[in-house]
Amino acid sequence: MHYGADYNPEQWPEEIWPDDIARMREANVTLVNLGIFAWARIQPREGVFDFAWLDRIIEMLHEAGIAVDLATATASPPPWVSAVYPEVLPCDENGSTYWPGSRQAYAPSSPVYRRLAGELVTALAARYADHPAVVMWHINNEYGCHLTVDYSDAARDAFRGWLIERYEDVDSLNAAWGTNFWSQRYQSFEEIFPPRKAPYSHNPGQLLDFQRFTSDTMLECYLMEREIIRAAGATQPITTNFMGTFKPADYVKWAQYVDVISDDCYPDPNEPDSFRDAALTRDLMRSLKPGVPWILMEQATNAVNWRPANAPKAPGQMAALSAQAIGRGADSIMFFQWRQSQAGAEKFHSAMLPHAGTGTRTWREVTSFGKALADLPELPSSPTGDARVALVLDWDNWWAVEASDHPQNRLDYLAVVQRWYRALHRRHVQVDIVPPEHVDDRYRLVIAPALYLLRESGAQALTDFVESGGHLIAGPFTDVVDEYDRFRDGGYLTQLGGILGVTLEDFGALVTPVDSAAGTPGEHTALVSGVWGEAAGMLFAEEIAATDAEVEAAFTSGRLAGRPALTVRRSGAGSARYLATILDEAGTQQIVEHLIAEAGVEPVIDGLPEHVEAMRRGDIVTLVNHGGPETEVSVRGESVSGEPISDGRVRLAAWEWTMIRTAQ
Repeated sequence: MHYGADYNPEQWPEEIWPDDIARMREANVTLVNLGIFAWARIQPREGVFDFAWLDRIIEMLHEAGIAVDLATATASPPPWVSAVYPEVLPCDENGSTYWPGSRQAYAPSSPVYRRLAGELVTALAARYADHPAVVMWHINNEYGCHLTVDYSDAARDAFRGWLIERYEDVDSLNAAWGTNFWSQRYQSFEEIFPPRKAPYSHNPGQLLDFQRFTSDTMLECYLMEREIIRAAGATQPITTNFMGTFKPADYVKWAQYVDVISDDCYPDPNEPDSFRDAALTRDLMRSLKPGVPWILMEQATNAVNWRPANAPKAPGQMAALSAQAIGRGADSIMFFQWRQSQAGAEKFHSAMLPHAGTGTRTWREVTSFGKALADLPELPSSPTGDARVALVLDWDNWWAVEASDHPQNRLDYLAVVQRWYRALHRRHVQVDIVPPEHVDDRYRLVIAPALYLLRESGAQALTDFVESGGHLIAGPFTDVVDEYDRFRDGGYLTQLGGILGVTLEDFGALVTPVDSAAGTPGEHTALVSGVWGEAAGMLFAEEIAATDAEVEAAFTSGRLAGRPALTVRRSGAGSARYLATILDEAGTQQIVEHLIAEAGVEPVIDGLPEHVEAMRRGDIVTLVNHGGPETEVSVRGESVSGEPISDGRVRLAAWEWTMIRTAQ
């Protein structure tokens, strides 16, 4: 169980370093991420490297027993790079250049950037591959965080090459993109550009492929650096820090190339339910590489600096959220950063060692939690099989479903997924976050909302799941297009219609809450009534027919009053439901209660209030009180240190947490 932070010694005089290390030992720090933004210090100009300072700080850390996750420093090129090679700079859709003076001012597809980054990584790996202090390599930093997409000429050339590899010939591309529409047919790949500023809507197939290309281009940069490190003989694990549910990078595809998943997560203290959304990202990280512990690479000890209002964390909240990550599979708790910066854009961002010093609440909490981690015994890896519910999240679908020119152009896919997750979380149900292809008989219940783009392999996995006795709920706006964002022959629900027992005629878009508030006329909600209660439907009120299914709920208002809103088709011991609307928060909670009861899904601990979180990691159950009133929890087992639980009850005050070893 590692504990530590990003460490940026290049920001400070060397006489500060011994104090840093002394304070690290006081806080029980065991690992630091070193050199993430140190390219300018390591390489002051092309062909010139200064490793002397880096040698010294690595040796000092090693002598103190503090391990190093060594960064490749390629996330922020120094000013000399773009001064000598302006072609490395990225551009927006209007052709305007993103200039240096911030961070991430590089085009990931630029051959010059890749050459220079490769030279830097080659020098670092040759020098430190065998250093005993280096226990892990940290490639780049938060790929795509600030520059989510690049439209430069370098991107143009690389996009054309990516398309040639994908389609081989331009006729195949024309067929996939449907370019006979609007006279868009291409005669050669040289006629194709990134989807830059245009008079009106772009081709949907082009937009989808450009998002795939963008994710793949960043992944290529990662793989280039990884191969250089391995070629130098380094055997340590290699990682790069993810950012939770980050749309521009398909982390499911990336995960197979990352030895240890690491994540940066910054829940907003002003948002009462932010701990539930944080739990979703923890479960996603765990699900990306089942059975392998992951790293919480960045979080804040207290306030951040980049929101409109940067609230501090409540006393104890940092520890509570950190315990949540451990309970959901993390084996390292890290922060940005070790010592709060004295200058720069993030000087108001909190750190383990605050600018106000060691007499602060933040420092007391940092040292207290470090001791608590040091006292933990070895925890079980995150075993597969703890979760009996799968929530489908798919990047191809995310990119496609939020494109323009749809029946509903204000659909927020992630918000829909989060709503389902929050309902499960309030019931203390363990959840895996997976693409449709990863659904199998480990699960009893699968929820697949708004799965607009559904690949044949995903549809087959969902079908097999139901036929083998699983319980599925899908919809609305599901199984509409293929992997090219084209309609399939035969209407909608062409792949799942049979297992669902329904047909779909019209999507029935509703006026969104945003437009309702602005006074837009039309049907705003569609009331629904069924076996599980009454609720309000939003965004869609689809016109479906139950051809081979029972109706469990019907619309009771608007143009579809009396028509099916929720159907179920039984298939042996399994069932497949279709929901023709997006239920509000209360309605989603009601239907989740109905679904988990039918599927026989048990909570980690039943009967807990919503402010107490329970999560299982093998035989360890972690309980966290997220700021609610003091709560008594009945639980059988012993503390992780081996002490019996008095009277089979534990009491948790606001922000308190505990870990219990239970019988599975």
